[in-house]
Amino acid sequence: QVQITESGGGSVQAGGSLRLTCVTTSYIHGNSYRGWFRQAPGKGREGVAVIAFGGQTTYADSIEGRFTISRDNAKNTLYLEMNDLRPEDTAMYYCAAGRALSLMPSYVSYWGQGTQVTVSS
Repeated sequence: QVQITESGGGSVQAGGSLRLTCVTTSYIHGNSYRGWFRQAPGKGREGVAVIAFGGQTTYADSIEGRFTISRDNAKNTLYLEMNDLRPEDTAMYYCAAGRALSLMPSYVSYWGQGTQVTVSS
């Protein structure tokens, strides 16, 4: 059974920082990519950042330069370091395991339950 568990969300003021952490099942056949997606109220789910097993990354334009995705394969753990947070970053953030280095949710096979990030102005 695939397990994906996020932590690290919370409430911060604009300009602040948060670090999200996600622990996943050690091996998920055909789904070696890990990523962070987010969904704001009334909006669709969008890709934030995705990382391959070997470390290649792709980022959404809206967060590039402010967020950094990383993974520790030995610990089956994924991270998202978020700096210079803005009110528009407010959303539920989901950890995901997928089939490609893509920000499209359609390439995701497994989702976590999400962790809320709220940024106040």
